[in-house]
Parts: sequence; C-alpha cells; structure tokens
Amino acid sequence: MSILDRIRLFDGGMGTLLQDRGLEGGMPGEQWNVDNPDAVRAAHQEYAAAGASVLTTNTFGGTRPRLDLHGLGDRVHELNAAAARLAREVADEHGLLVAGDLGPTGELLEPLGTLTEADAEDLFAEQLAGLVDGGIDLVLIETLSDLGEARAAVAAAQRVAPDLPIVVTLSFDTNLRTMMGVAPAAAVTELAALGVAAVGANCGRGPDEMEQIMGQMAAARPAGTLLVAQSNAGLPHVVGDHFEYDKSPADMAAHAVRLREMGVDVIGACCGSTPAHIDAMAAALGARTGA
Repeated sequence: MSILDRIRLFDGGMGTLLQDRGLEGGMPGEQWNVDNPDAVRAAHQEYAAAGASVLTTNTFGGTRPRLDLHGLGDRVHELNAAAARLAREVADEHGLLVAGDLGPTGELLEPLGTLTEADAEDLFAEQLAGLVDGGIDLVLIETLSDLGEARAAVAAAQRVAPDLPIVVTLSFDTNLRTMMGVAPAAAVTELAALGVAAVGANCGRGPDEMEQIMGQMAAARPAGTLLVAQSNAGLPHVVGDHFEYDKSPADMAAHAVRLREMGVDVIGACCGSTPAHIDAMAAALGARTGA
C-alpha cells in the first residue's frame, strides 16, 4: 500500500485553533512549536482522536520571509523541524501520516514583485530541509494564488524530498479565481503537469463555493491526478472577543459527503474547523481507521 492509499481524511485548522487556545493575534504560530509544544501536541492528538489520517505540521508561515516579520528568520530550520517532530510523535502513536505544510512566502514574484522563481524555490527548500529532518511523510503546499510560486514550491520539494508525494492546493475568491486570476481548471491542468500527486483547493468562503471549485477541477483533471478539498468552516463572525465560523460539524459532514460523491479523493478542512468538525466528517465518510 502506498502513502496515498493511506490518506482517508486530512485534519482541520491549526492557526485558528491555537488562537482560540491563547495564541496572541500577530504572534507566529510556529513559535509555539518550541515555546508551547504541549498546545501544538494537544491539537494533533485531538485531530488524531477525531479520525484524521494525516496530521499537518504547524508551519504554514514557516518560510524565512514570513518568520523575518517576527525576528525569527534565523530559526527556519529549528522551528520547522520542531513542528515536524511534534506531529511525528503523535502520528506514530496512532499509525498516521505527517504532511509538511508550506504556505505562501508573502512575497510577490516577478514581474509584480522582486522575488524570482529561483529565489522562491530556495526559500521553500530551506523550510523543507527542516521538515524533512523532522520526519514528514508528504509535502502539502497550500493556500497559494500564483502558479509561479506553486512551481517554485514543487521544484523545492522535488529537490529536497524527491521520494515524498506532493499535494498542492490553491485558494480561490468569490469569482472562482485566485488572487492572481488562476481558474480551477487551469490550476489542476498545470499543476498535474508538474508531476504532483494531488491538486485542489483550500480556505475560501465555505462549502458552497468549494463545491463549485471542485466541480470545475473534476471536469478538467487529468487521469491519475487526485483531487483534494479543504474548505473553511464557513465565514467568521465576531462573537464577544473572538471569531466563530458559521458552519457546524454537521454542515461540514454533509459537505464532505457531497465532495466524495463528486469524486474528490482527499478531504479535510481549513480555517475555523476544529477536531469536532473532523470527527463529524470522519463519521460521515466512514474514514476512521479500520472503517
């Protein structure tokens, strides 16, 4: 059985979950991999207990430019390796997989910005070196909007971790385009051509929009390419001193079933989702270990 055959259900949101548990606004979640590892470990444990088969490292903002914003740019390897070890520890207890998470660098590529694809590839490679040292099983490149940045991240993964499967998800807006104008069909076609294992979408405005996006991807995907969808749990609303997302675990469970019926192979959740959402999705999909 290959690694891809073991993927039943991804986990859910990490950043929003840690914020609900005390991570201060503006503080990089990656710092908690060393300063508050028990909180990160507990989140992984809860997702494992909920039925996720893949635990995602707490490294969405783990590239040097993102960490530089907080004076942590010289700790790229340390913070990413620590995150992977935390996820690995929990995954090994439950027989699960670990996805090394690469988010966008936050920098614009040429011609809109000054970053070249080669420079971006080196930034992702630096982050991946730490994740690989920590023991990841696959590479998750997520929430991108620029195909150039996606190419750079894929190239970095193929260079640093050539034996690991690569999953790439873009984030789309209300016009069903990424911020850089990429359409779902173009995304799945171009990314599949790079040799990645799975292509899809994450984040966004919620299940309804995600299902439209995945419908377009399903119609365009090349044979052999897996589709992956990780929607936000709806939209955030201010409740007291914090945000709450408006899709319940039952809502996300019904969404997961619809995605599976559309032919989406890999399902998870994104911002605002919690272990309770993943638990409901696992039950609806029959995705628990042994199911």
